[in-house]
Amino acid sequence: MQALTSQQVWQILEEVKDPEIPVVSVVEMGLIRQVSLDEDQVFVRMTPTFAGCPALQVMRSEIEARLKQAGANHVQVQLILSPPWSTDWITTQARKKLKAFGLAPPPQHGGDFERLLQEAATCPYCDSQNTELKNDFGPTLCRAIYVCQDCKQPFEQFKPI
Repeated sequence: MQALTSQQVWQILEEVKDPEIPVVSVVEMGLIRQVSLDEDQVFVRMTPTFAGCPALQVMRSEIEARLKQAGANHVQVQLILSPPWSTDWITTQARKKLKAFGLAPPPQHGGDFERLLQEAATCPYCDSQNTELKNDFGPTLCRAIYVCQDCKQPFEQFKPI
């Protein structure tokens, strides 16, 4: 079997979905930081949304399994915690998919967290900013629960980090 190319590895990683948000891939979420190859060995550097992410082992296992299935004899998924993951790393395409899924994508902030504290969450259903935070903690630590005062729909938003 011929060794994988970098392009093939990235294409395979595009198929690995975030287990908690199956409409986006680990690549679209900005979790994959680097891919390198050495003959039949593949090295993937990955930054989780946070160090205690409960889906981390699922993602690592799926990455390893898919790359081995494609012909890699050895796969190493290295966790990189510095710099920490940022919601700014979510791709434009993933932001659209999140919104269509009913999950408000976080605003891009470029590290200006003070500005974020002043911005209202935008409803993914009607685009209103007439929203109210109901709970700082959603079903996962990286999401918060809001209610839109205009369309009355509850929704989650990724916490901008």
